[in-house]
This record gives sequence, structure tokens and C-alpha cells, in this order.
Amino acid sequence: MKTSRLPVIAATSQTRAVAALAAAGVAWGTSVPLSKAALSWLPPGWLVVARFGLAAAVLLAAVDRSALRSALRWQVLAWGAAGFGGSVLIQNVGLARTSVTHAALLVGAGPVLVAVIAAAWHHAVARPVAWAGFAVSLGGVAVVAAGRGGGASGPGDAMVLVSVLIVATMTVAQRRLLEGQDPVAITAVQFLGAALAALPVAACTEGAPPAPAAGGAGLLAILAVVGLTALGTLAPFTLFAYGQRTVPTEVAGAFLNLEPLVGALVGVVAFGDPAGPRLLAGGAAILGGILMSSLPALRGRPRLATVG
Repeated sequence: MKTSRLPVIAATSQTRAVAALAAAGVAWGTSVPLSKAALSWLPPGWLVVARFGLAAAVLLAAVDRSALRSALRWQVLAWGAAGFGGSVLIQNVGLARTSVTHAALLVGAGPVLVAVIAAAWHHAVARPVAWAGFAVSLGGVAVVAAGRGGGASGPGDAMVLVSVLIVATMTVAQRRLLEGQDPVAITAVQFLGAALAALPVAACTEGAPPAPAAGGAGLLAILAVVGLTALGTLAPFTLFAYGQRTVPTEVAGAFLNLEPLVGALVGVVAFGDPAGPRLLAGGAAILGGILMSSLPALRGRPRLATVG
């Protein structure tokens, strides 16, 4: 009886993981527009310190002490410093020089980079249906990007792409960091590493953090920082770590494409970026590609082959 229940338990665990990854992708979609709004108050470095410092304080207070001691390793701190702090700092600098919608769409390169890095680093080769899903999603990003308006710049785009490359590398490395560990504790330590790494950079290059502006503009900027901490940091990073512990790396990476879709939609609604049929068609392609990439996990079947 116990043996017969194992496939059901495994399928349920994978379904929960996929749901967590989907929720993380949607929540991450708010990070670019919220960062854009928060940058009206804090410069890029101090925004990283505030974002991850506040998030670390919340998780460190809530996580189990024994799990935290197990997660408190230099490797976890280092990946948090580079993968979280470094990538977001570079993204913030790039975001200050490009449009919300365009920056969000550039994140669409993430899942393909995850698959390529996983193949080169761990010799893990995704199945053809997964590569087809990556291609469909990336095509959807290209369709939406082709219909964007102005506001983007080459240097800003390049910095956003560099941040995406760092995040993709972090996604591949994260799977091994999570083995046998509490994902919340790992995330808490990584947040701490990100805040500690960004603090001297911000202090040396940006001086003291400025006070928020008076009136409604300042209040909106403060609310953007709070929202970025809760909705754009605490929720997605923790949910993603939980989901990635259960499913293959490329399945987790596929859900990164929800971020550009949600970010583009928020850019249209909140920042007045142009929209139209291209956004609908590209959004449908992004969602279809994610479904293709994650279908084997939803069916409870492994989809990675290890070579070498």
C-alpha cells in the first residue's frame, strides 16, 4: 500500500512545485516596474541594499534556527552576493537607462540561457519538447518586443542582458545549493549576502541614501520599495527555491518567461508603454512555450538526460 502511493505523492509534489514556480514568475513580473518607480527615490545600489536587507530581516526572523545554521555557508553567501545582489544592481543601472517594457522583455532570454548553461556545466540535456518550448517562448518575446515604442537604449539593454546572464548562471548553480536544505533558510542567507555585498558599493559610489521626496511622489516611491521587497523579492525568490528543489533546472527556468510577460503588461498599464495585438500574440506564445517546457513535470516524468 505504501509503495503504491509513492507515484501519487511524487506527482503531487511536482504539481505543487510547478504552481510555486508559476506564482514566482508572476510575482517577479512586478519587480521591473516597481524597481523603476523606486529608482525615483533610491539610486541603484541603495535600492539593492534596501530590497534585500529588508527581505533578509523578515526571513532571518522567521526561519528555523537549525536550518539557518545549516544554510549559513560561504558558498550560499557568495552566490547570494553575485547572483542576487550583483545581478539586480546591474539590472537597476540598466533599468534607469531603458524602458520598463523593454527591460522586462529582455528577461525572456533567461530560460534559453539556463538550458544552455545547464548543458555546458552539468551535461544535462533537455528533451526536444523542452527546447521547442524555449523557442516558442523566446519567439513570443521577440513578437512583443517588435511592437514596443521608444525609451530603450543600447547601454541600458546591454546591462539588463548581463544581469539576465548572471541570473541564469545562478539558477543552474542553485539546484545543488538546495540539496538537503530548507529553501527558506537558503534564500534568507542569499538575501543577506546580496545586501552585504551591495552596501559598500552603494556607500562608496552613491554616498548617503537620499531622503524621499515630499508629498505624493515620495509616498509612492516608499510604497514601491515596500512592494518590491514583499511582492518582488520575498515571495518569488522563496517560491522559486521551493519549486526548483523538486523539478529539473530547465523546467524551473521556463517559468522565468512569466516575468517579461507580466512586466510588459504592467508597463502598459502603469507606465503607458504601447500595447496592441502583438502583445496578445506574443503573450500567448510565451505561455504556450512555458506549458510545452513544463509538461513532462506536470505528468510526473523526468525530462533530463545526463551525458558524459
